[in-house]
Amino acid sequence: MATENTPAKKPKVDSYDISKSDETLHLATDLAKFIKENKLYQNIQGKEFVNVEGWQYAGSRLGIVPIAEEPINISIEGEIKYKCNVKLFNLRTQQIVGAGFAMCSNKEQGKKFFQEYAIASMCQTRAIGKAYRNLLAWIIRAAGYEPTPSEEMDFQNEPGTGAVDPPKQVPITPPVQPSTQPESTSEGEEQPQTASKKYATQRQKEEIIRLLNNPVITRQEKTKMLLNINKLDVERADQAIAKLKKVIVNREEEERGGPAISEAERTELIELMNKVKYDKAVVPAQLKLIHSFTKHAEFENQKKHYQSILSSSNVAQGK
Repeated sequence: MATENTPAKKPKVDSYDISKSDETLHLATDLAKFIKENKLYQNIQGKEFVNVEGWQYAGSRLGIVPIAEEPINISIEGEIKYKCNVKLFNLRTQQIVGAGFAMCSNKEQGKKFFQEYAIASMCQTRAIGKAYRNLLAWIIRAAGYEPTPSEEMDFQNEPGTGAVDPPKQVPITPPVQPSTQPESTSEGEEQPQTASKKYATQRQKEEIIRLLNNPVITRQEKTKMLLNINKLDVERADQAIAKLKKVIVNREEEERGGPAISEAERTELIELMNKVKYDKAVVPAQLKLIHSFTKHAEFENQKKHYQSILSSSNVAQGK
């Protein structure tokens, strides 16, 4: 038959397992295409370095997400400097599988006029890329790119970054500095407010990840949340946790056929039953029926039933 000679199509892999080399090599092919199509790389001195978004994509396909700690301010007089640590969490095994750290300073080339929040943010971005680089460098290399995040290549003489190739000087156009003194003073006054922003704590991020692992949360919802988890501040993280808990409760109730009946509702049914004034022989059966209810919908139906009987009885008495 003709169908016997037709080669079978390979099933599409939604996610990969880092412990299986054949799967990760398929990932390298997929990764090369994705990075190129979305232009998630930079050409520096003739070499192509992947942006942190490309590293995050590689990690997400393996079920590995970053958990960034709050940036640590290590500034000294005349220099704004931050350090950040990041851990990599495997959603499949529920274990920490990698880590990395990075620093950022306004003394670096091209960052003289950066505000404090921008230094802290770049520090966190570099740390995410570094953590992934420590674990997935060989996959990025197999995809045809340099095994160093591009964010590590835009500065020099920063100890502890672990860049593979020493960065060469790249022409950078410095930002235009305001010419008037009042504007410069205004920026200096606004910096403390921006820098006071508190990012989500590690405990909050771990709680979000725990909730995202609930079966009622879809893959799309999980991916979207994980890609933005390191951008959350403390307040937004609390809101995300509260929203996830509410969504999980509502969806679990839907799977069970609706919310459960409460004790207050059960008591209300018993009081209505007593008002109906059933014959004593019928009362035990009615009580047993009430106590057998588990869903809110059953409570509503039985309540309407009792109210209908009472209404009919009142009409009859009125006549």
